[in-house]
Amino acid sequence: MLRGIVIYFPIRDDIGFLQFKKEYLHILPWKIAFYVHVFTIAFALFAGFTQFSNHILKEHRNLHRMMGKIYVYDIFINFIPAFIMAIYANGRMPSKIAFVILDCLWLWFTYKAVSEIKKGNIKEHKNFMIRSYALTLSAVTLRLWKPVIASVVEIDALHLYMIISWMGFVPNLLFAEWLIRKKQKRLPANLDVGKD
Repeated sequence: MLRGIVIYFPIRDDIGFLQFKKEYLHILPWKIAFYVHVFTIAFALFAGFTQFSNHILKEHRNLHRMMGKIYVYDIFINFIPAFIMAIYANGRMPSKIAFVILDCLWLWFTYKAVSEIKKGNIKEHKNFMIRSYALTLSAVTLRLWKPVIASVVEIDALHLYMIISWMGFVPNLLFAEWLIRKKQKRLPANLDVGKD
């Protein structure tokens, strides 16, 4: 991911993903959205990763809160840029719909995580953070699915993008739901999980 970001320093329009978006480079809102998203998403990936460390949570609570705020603000900042990019996504309507759904769920789950912790509901806060970070990781899994699918079936670039736009986040979300339910089954019936 970092390698995919640093190639755009200094700002250039003729490399990487932008080679396939030449018809949108003259649209200023799209171009701004692209660079905001590219140059800030790494903060959400890193900050979100730290939120699942029990060591940081127990021994460095202030760091946990600070990284959590960075994560949340980064996603709130990215919602509009990601939405603009979704509207102009490759892969026609199937991909556009996938990225719009992804972006809206990303914002909603993150908002719910914040809302639940403000109410003192630790269990639901954790669950919504798992869902939110599963969608944040779609930036990684989308790129992993592309070579996997291309190596299994012969498919043109347009249809491949339609598939990976959904595969980038739907399996992540299914895994998140499985993980949440697995954790709940391990808890004793009489344990107040909201107070852990």
